[in-house]
Amino acid sequence: MLRIAVPNKGSMAGPAATLLHEAGYPTRGDGGRELVLTDPTNGIEFFYLRPRDIAVYVGSGQLDIGITGRDLLIDSAAAAAEIMPLGFARSTFHFAAAPGTTLDDLPDAAIATSYPGIVAKHLAERGIHPRQIVRLDGAVETALRLGVAEVIADVVETGATLAAQGLTILGDPIMTSEAVVIRPSGAATSTVADRFLSRLRSVLVARDYVMVDYDIPTKALEAAVALTPGLESPTISPLHRDGWHAVSALVPTGEFQSVMDQLQAIGARAVLATTVRAFRR
Repeated sequence: MLRIAVPNKGSMAGPAATLLHEAGYPTRGDGGRELVLTDPTNGIEFFYLRPRDIAVYVGSGQLDIGITGRDLLIDSAAAAAEIMPLGFARSTFHFAAAPGTTLDDLPDAAIATSYPGIVAKHLAERGIHPRQIVRLDGAVETALRLGVAEVIADVVETGATLAAQGLTILGDPIMTSEAVVIRPSGAATSTVADRFLSRLRSVLVARDYVMVDYDIPTKALEAAVALTPGLESPTISPLHRDGWHAVSALVPTGEFQSVMDQLQAIGARAVLATTVRAFRR
């Protein structure tokens, strides 16, 4: 059986469960405490693990595939490789410090972070060797006030938390992260693994599009097709009513409302947008 690690808690757990459900796999129910869930139909065992541990298990070869954060993968230094971004649980890492501190101060600073592997790798690639990297499990913003460090490296969303602590961001992001699919470095593929990845891709692509159907006068058909070219080509069928055609086409999710407005303006009727559950090229 294919052995897959799934986050058991945190910001990735819910979206990962939704993705697996939409891909046709069983998931734990609300409040479920199962550590292992077997799917004999698809030949898969799902192991529910702490997100921070998943890269370690996958990198050791004990598990075949895992869903975890890019940040956790890099921080672990495990022998695992990212094979697919998933588009959720996004985050950005920055250095931050008291006003007046600059990136030039990093070599002389103690840096507090929950991700020492990421910070050490980032600094080493730039030839910077700080006085100390202090690992903390959380609330790194207080490290400066307590005198543990002069600089922190942490996830930054709006910057409001840093501002409340009297801190300011230093320089460009250290890295951006999101949930990703990983597997052991150099691992051979398999039919079950390929099918699993194909199902995930089909759900992710489907989320990027909606299906738009409408009726259009024949005289406006070319203009309508220009608005809804689809991926390969729209599906066009003549209606029983002379001088009209029915059109179906995939439209990017972020654009469909605007496209519907434009279709209506050129005479389209019965304009309908529906979500797509899965999509295979």
